[in-house]
Amino acid sequence: MFVHGGPATAVVRGPAGESVVLLSGELPEVLTEDAVTELLDLAAAILDADELELFHACLRTLRTDGLRAGRRIEVDGAVLTVYEG
Repeated sequence: MFVHGGPATAVVRGPAGESVVLLSGELPEVLTEDAVTELLDLAAAILDADELELFHACLRTLRTDGLRAGRRIEVDGAVLTVYEG
C-alpha cells in the first residue's frame, strides 16, 4: 500500500502486517526509474524476497498505467493502493 502526504519517506508494516510506503512531497504524474529504484531500496529493508518481487511488479504496472490517487492494482495476489492525503 502507498500512503502519500507524510513528512518523510519510509517503509513500515501496518497494524495488520501489510507493507506501507510513506512518501513526502507531491504525488508524481510519472513514476521514473530512479523513483522505482529508491522505493525498492527502501522496501528491501522490511520485505522478504517474494514480497519485494511482487512490489516491483506492482511498481512496473504503475509505471505503465499511471500513478494517481485512488489507483488500486493487484498483481499475483498483492494489492497496491495509492492514497493521497
